[in-house]
Amino acid sequence: MTHSGNYAPNSELPKENGKKKKKQADLKNYQLLLASFSANLTTAKAEFYHNKFCSLTDSRKLFATFKSLLNPPPPPPATCLMAETLASFFTGKVAAISNQFTDAQCSSPTASSTARCPSTEGVAFSSFAPLTENETLALLTRSRPTMCPLDPIPSNLLQTIAPAIIPAITHTINASLTSGVFPTAFKQAHVTPLLKKPSLNPAQVDNYRPVSLLPFLSKTLERAVLNQVSGFLSQNDLLDQNQSGFKKGHSTETALLSVTEALKTARAAGQSSVLILLDLSAAFDTVNHDFLLTILSNMGISDNVLSWFRSYLTGRSFKVSWQGQLSSARSLSTGVPQGSVLGPLLFSIYTTSLGQVVRSHGFSYHCFADDTQLYLSFSPEDHSISARISQCLSDISSWMKEHHLQLNLSKTELLVIPAKPSFQHNFSISIDSLSLSHRQRLLGTWVFWLMTNSPSRTMWPQLLGPAALRSITSEKLDRS
Repeated sequence: MTHSGNYAPNSELPKENGKKKKKQADLKNYQLLLASFSANLTTAKAEFYHNKFCSLTDSRKLFATFKSLLNPPPPPPATCLMAETLASFFTGKVAAISNQFTDAQCSSPTASSTARCPSTEGVAFSSFAPLTENETLALLTRSRPTMCPLDPIPSNLLQTIAPAIIPAITHTINASLTSGVFPTAFKQAHVTPLLKKPSLNPAQVDNYRPVSLLPFLSKTLERAVLNQVSGFLSQNDLLDQNQSGFKKGHSTETALLSVTEALKTARAAGQSSVLILLDLSAAFDTVNHDFLLTILSNMGISDNVLSWFRSYLTGRSFKVSWQGQLSSARSLSTGVPQGSVLGPLLFSIYTTSLGQVVRSHGFSYHCFADDTQLYLSFSPEDHSISARISQCLSDISSWMKEHHLQLNLSKTELLVIPAKPSFQHNFSISIDSLSLSHRQRLLGTWVFWLMTNSPSRTMWPQLLGPAALRSITSEKLDRS
């Protein structure tokens, strides 16, 4: 009895092992079924969408189908805002920034600032080459069709009938190029207010940003000019090599790769780095026309071509379209046209001399249109970094004022990537008489994600006053 009693508990083990094996088999079968279901579902979805899209031959129906499948956010709810109110806000915002630069000391760029601009000696671009009908047709048909209420007919229809009317379009473009005059009919923009974020209060006017639409033929003419002007600038090495915006073979991805690889290389060499993300307020809208034309002239743009750009920039206006209302026309006395083809290139030209200011302090930089990232790698024992950052940002702020641009320090971010997780860098930075005190709070960081491709397990972000100084540490980044 004693023996059988001692044996009884062990006699249950084969049953338990059998249950365990059965559970493992059931789990394996479940996983196989789940994988099969997922594969069949993916195949069914692919066939459904393929058949749905292949059956659509009309581009409007195709776009409507895409729109319904992507589930776009609903339009903002109706508000008491009026088209005139929004138009006044957009013009008032730009005027408030521009009015800061009306005093004598900001009336024109300094001689040193002008000297920083690239220039040509004995090389000039004084006239455009007229386009052939084939060149005009290629420009017209290869452009992405757009929808603008200012177009007399839809752009996709214009592209369809282009071969029949290409002589008239070619004549219009060449008349503008040879006369140095940009057509007045192309100078008006149709602006649609867009809520910056779906979560923002739609009743507050400052929660909207303007989306500018321009006539399709206007942008076609701009492309003709862009091809010739960018060719001249590239041939004479007048474009900033650290500007990735709107250059062939460059994109936001190449800009980010350039910066993140430099930061990773520095850390692998045992150096800490600081990354500064500059933020400008309404940058495209406050470009001073006289300054821009002076810079173009220094680069060798002259005579008929310079006259064309003067005509292109002046006499512009916009109307705001909002919930069935259309505001009165508002004139634009500053800025490069939003939504235009030439606007980004002109802004890049306008800010070319900023690179010399940055390099003079030993910083590296990279730009994409109006987004500028500065970065500096240094020895963890270097205690002069705070002073160098302060002086660099101070000089950048002065350069911005000279060029009628507003550096938004409250949104300019400073991120610190220490050489090792154990290092902590405490910076004390002053810019334009503003002292930035150190405080700490938890923040997410996209820069860390770009550098590691995975979330951080150890992260102690630090905020340095309005300039958002973040200190990032990570075991994974340390091993990279």
